[in-house]
Amino acid sequence: MSIPVFRVTVPEYKLKTFEDPSEKMDYAGTPWYNIQIPKVYWDNRPDFQSIGAQIDVCFKKHFLGKNVAVRTLSSEEHPGKSRSELIEIIQEIGHDRYDPNRKGDRYENIDNLSIDFFAIDFKVEEQDVYFEHFIEPFYFWPVSDGKKPVRLDVAIVFDLSKLKRVEHRYEGRENEIKRDGFVFREPDNKPGAVLGIIEIG
Repeated sequence: MSIPVFRVTVPEYKLKTFEDPSEKMDYAGTPWYNIQIPKVYWDNRPDFQSIGAQIDVCFKKHFLGKNVAVRTLSSEEHPGKSRSELIEIIQEIGHDRYDPNRKGDRYENIDNLSIDFFAIDFKVEEQDVYFEHFIEPFYFWPVSDGKKPVRLDVAIVFDLSKLKRVEHRYEGRENEIKRDGFVFREPDNKPGAVLGIIEIG
């Protein structure tokens, strides 16, 4: 059975580019989660609330009431792959970890536990807000590290019952149990764990 793709178009979800993001800049008076953000990026940030609400409409239309784990991606971070190609890969193998040589962050942990992917899990409720909180870090985290903002354009929606949570810890944060790591319950049928893909154009 083919994994369905639900497309939502948000024309105003654009990221302004700047000539030289590495040059010295003034920082915003209000930091984001105590992270200093250059003022020019702060002043030109997208309207996360409005954009997220539009994506939420599509998300809730197809997944309301379901227990899911959502993994959000940017095709920009997959060199040599278009958004369509990335989605085709996900439909074929059930995830975006197609290149065993491609380094990923946070997969190494002090307990040496295997993690297939990271995602956020929850029950989809009518009154809750979701994609505002997904797209905002894609903008701010790269900027805080001196890189350009990233546009989220693919979300994989997994059936939570077909995943197993991997509680893990990181070096230097041994007392903090992280719960965002997952493995497939049926490794031989990974696409069967995917309820659908949201493509954000």
